[in-house]
Amino acid sequence: MAEVPAKIKIGAALTTLLSLAIVLLAPSPVLPAQTCLADGNETPVYLSDYTGLPPSLVAEAEGIAAGLFDTQARRSEFTGQLLGLYAVSKDKDIVLFFNPGGFGWKEFSGTAEGMSFMGGISAELDKIGLDYLFFNHKRTSKTFNSAISEFMVAAGIYPSKADDLAARVEFLTSHIPGLKVVLIGVSNGTLPCDGVMDMLADNPDVYSIQFGPPFWNDARTDSRSLVLRSNGVIPDSFSQGDIFTILRANMEAVYGANQQYPGDILFYIGAPGHDYNWEYGAVRSQVTDFLWDNFGS
Repeated sequence: MAEVPAKIKIGAALTTLLSLAIVLLAPSPVLPAQTCLADGNETPVYLSDYTGLPPSLVAEAEGIAAGLFDTQARRSEFTGQLLGLYAVSKDKDIVLFFNPGGFGWKEFSGTAEGMSFMGGISAELDKIGLDYLFFNHKRTSKTFNSAISEFMVAAGIYPSKADDLAARVEFLTSHIPGLKVVLIGVSNGTLPCDGVMDMLADNPDVYSIQFGPPFWNDARTDSRSLVLRSNGVIPDSFSQGDIFTILRANMEAVYGANQQYPGDILFYIGAPGHDYNWEYGAVRSQVTDFLWDNFGS
């Protein structure tokens, strides 16, 4: 049997070590996300004083946290967030969780795109006559390890982060009669949304609006889920898996050419069409129809 060349051995060893280092450096995905009010200040939702809440409710929240997280600090954090979400949502008709794309830490209410969507959706919910609240569900913090964890989840090496979000949604809909929950996801942020819709398929109070899911995710539109893979101007190259268009756009950018159509992945990689804004007529009309079809009555 021919001997394997030394260069191949070294390359294989380095690849193995690098892969191992990435997995070891990446934090456990079993970390509480951070849900914030989309109020311009991104105020974290958290309750430290449980006075006045039914003991059974607190005990249930603590039990859910114990089933998801492996340290007392993480359990306490999640319990406080869960009860905080209940406290601010209990008098609402509908709450909307925004799941940012990219690495999962992007602010929603502080961006032009976010403000555009909040304004547009708010106007429709006002017409319907619903009392609502927007949350920004940040899956990660702004750290290198957090970014690596997102890659691991997307690649299927780490478990989905949908369990965290599903627990919040199920807790709210179980204890607030009539409450509706809408999960809004962009790009990578559609993955937990789609995961929750699968996990809570039998919960009729949960809905999702997904913009530009990754091409490897087979999320499909149904009566409670709106999935867009085009903004109505051009197909989304990332969501459609059009690698040639993505490569061409980035090669053109290297030589100083501007993209004819906007869109990017992870802030830097150009992806024509991977851009969703309330100002696009096709996006606006589909979201508006979805809201009225499900909540207009």
